[in-house]
Amino acid sequence: MFRKALPLIFLAVFASLTTAQTTAPKTNSPAPTAAQARPATPFELSEYGVALQPDARLIIVMAALEAAGFDPTPPGKEPSPFRMLVRKDQMNLDSALRERLKNFYERYKLPAPATAADQATRYVSLAYALGPQPAFEAPDRSEDLPGGVLDVLDFAPLLREFYRKSGIDERLVSYLRAYQAEGDRLRPAAAEMVRSILSYLHTRPIIVSTERVRVKSPDKKKNSSTIVYSTREHERKFYIVPDLLAAPGAINFRVIADDYYAVVPEGTEPALSELRRGFLQFVIDPLVLKFNKEIAQQREPIKQLIDARTKAGATVSPDAFVIVGRSLVAAADARYEEANRLAWVMEIQRARLQKANTDGERKSIAAEAESARAAISDEAVARLAEEYENGAVLDFFYADQLRDFQSSGFDIANFFAELHTGVDPARESKRLTDVNASRDRALSARKAHPRYYSWLIDPSGETREAATDPRNAAFVKNLAEVETLLQTRNYEAAESRLKSLLQEYPGDARLLFTLGQTASLWARDTTDDDQQAQRLHRALANYRLAVAAASPENDQALLSHAHESMARILAFLDQKDEAVKEFDAAIKIGRVTGGAYDDALAGKRKLSQP
Repeated sequence: MFRKALPLIFLAVFASLTTAQTTAPKTNSPAPTAAQARPATPFELSEYGVALQPDARLIIVMAALEAAGFDPTPPGKEPSPFRMLVRKDQMNLDSALRERLKNFYERYKLPAPATAADQATRYVSLAYALGPQPAFEAPDRSEDLPGGVLDVLDFAPLLREFYRKSGIDERLVSYLRAYQAEGDRLRPAAAEMVRSILSYLHTRPIIVSTERVRVKSPDKKKNSSTIVYSTREHERKFYIVPDLLAAPGAINFRVIADDYYAVVPEGTEPALSELRRGFLQFVIDPLVLKFNKEIAQQREPIKQLIDARTKAGATVSPDAFVIVGRSLVAAADARYEEANRLAWVMEIQRARLQKANTDGERKSIAAEAESARAAISDEAVARLAEEYENGAVLDFFYADQLRDFQSSGFDIANFFAELHTGVDPARESKRLTDVNASRDRALSARKAHPRYYSWLIDPSGETREAATDPRNAAFVKNLAEVETLLQTRNYEAAESRLKSLLQEYPGDARLLFTLGQTASLWARDTTDDDQQAQRLHRALANYRLAVAAASPENDQALLSHAHESMARILAFLDQKDEAVKEFDAAIKIGRVTGGAYDDALAGKRKLSQP
C-alpha cells in the first residue's frame, strides 16, 4: 500500500498566483498532448522493436571521461547528483592514470566553438565500437568506423587500465540501478511517443530485416557452377539508452547495422525531443530499403535537384536514397507536430464554443482558431525550410504527399510506393523562394511571443494572462471543486474534471501537477498492487510534465512541491538514488512561500536512516 498521503496543498500553492499561466515547452514542440495527460494503458514497447536499457560500456567510458576532465555542467549550474557521486567515488583514482586520461582528452579536444556535447559525441561512438568489459576489445582501424572514432580509438588502452584501477567494476551494479531508474522514468512517455507516431502513420515498424546471402552449394560435383542463396533474418531494435553523465539536452543517435541507439541525457522528455526524430527514422529506413526500386525510378529527377542545389552553393548528399530518407523523416516530423497542434486548436475551439452565449462570441472564437491554424501552418513551413537548407531537399515534396496521406487512414507502408512519384526538380529547387512570406511570418512570431509554442495553439492566451479577469477566478473555483472531489476520494471524477480543464488551459502546470496529485492519492487508497504501481507511475509522469511546463521564476512553490512529491513516490518504490535527486531539487529551490523545503529536508534525512 502507498501509505503516505500527499497533502492537499495545491490551492494554497495556487492562491498566490493571479493569472492562469501556460508555459511553452522547452523545445520546439507542441504543448503536451491529450494522450500524454491521459492514464497509460498497457503498451508493450518490445512488440514494436523498442527497448530501454542502460549500457555498461557507455557508463564506464563516460566515467573515464569524467576523470579526464570532461564537465558539461553549464556555467552557474550545479553538477547533477549522479555526476557528484561519480566524482566522489573517483577521488582516490591513481594520480598518474588521471593525468594520462586528462592529457589524452586535452590532446584530442575539438577546437572552439565545439560544445560539450560535441566533445562527448566521439566517445559515445567509441563506447559502441568497443567490445564488453573488461577487455574492451577495439575494432581494427578502418575508414568504415563511425565518425570521430578513429580520433579517439587510442583511448581504449586507457579505458582498460581505468577499469582495473578505478574500482568501477564494484560500483557498476549500483550505477546500473540508477540508469535503470531513469529508464523506468522514461518508459511511460516513451510508450506514448511510440504509440502516437505509429498511430499517425497508421503502421507498425518493421522489426525483422532479411538478407540474401550466398551459401555453399549442395551440389557435390567438382567444378559445379550452381550458385545457391539463402535468406537470413535479423532482428531490428531501437534502443533508448539513458546517460546520466551526458551533456544536458544533447541526444546522441547511432545506427549500427539493424540496431538504432538513442543515447539520452537525464530529464529527457521523449515527446519533446530528438528522440522522436530517431524513432521516425527507425520506422522509415526499412521502408526506403524495401521500396528501393520505386525510389530508383526517380533517381534522375532527384539528381537534377541535387545538382541544382549544389550549383547554388548548398551542401547536399549525392546519394538519392539518403536524400529520400532524410527528407521523409523531416516531412513526417513536421506534419506530425502540425497535426498535434491542430488537434489542440480544435479541442480548445470546441470547448469554448460550448460555453459561448452569443453569435459574436462564437465568431470571435472561430476567428481566433483560424488565426491559430494559420500560425501553425507558417511554423510547419519554417521548420521544413530549415530542414531543406540542411540537405532534406525533398521534404516539401513529401510534406505535400503526407498531407493527402494523413486524411486517408492508410498504412504508410501501403502508400509508400506511390509516395515518390512526380518529383519535379524545377519546382523543388524553388521551394525556399515560394515559402519566404510564410517563413518570415513564423520567424517574426517566434521573436514576438515569449511563449511562442503555447501562443501557436492559443493566440489569445497572452492577452488573457496579461490581466486578472473573471476567467482566472473561474479557474480557481474549478480547482476548489476538484479539491472537494479529492477530499471525498472521488478520484475518477477529479481526474475527469482535470482532463476537461486541460482542454481549456492546455499545458497548464497547475493542472498537470494536480493530475499527478490525484493519481498519487488514488494509489494510496488502492489495494491492487498492479493498479497501485500504474497510478504511481502515472503520478510521476504528470509531475514531470508539470515541472517541464512550470515557470522557474513564477512557479517556485509548485516546482518545490512537485519535486518533493516525486521524491516521496520514488522512495516508496525503493528508487532511493532517484528520490534523493528529487529531494535535492526541492531543497535547492529554497524556503519559498507555500513550498515544500522543510518536507524535503525531513524526507531526505529519513531516507538516509538505516
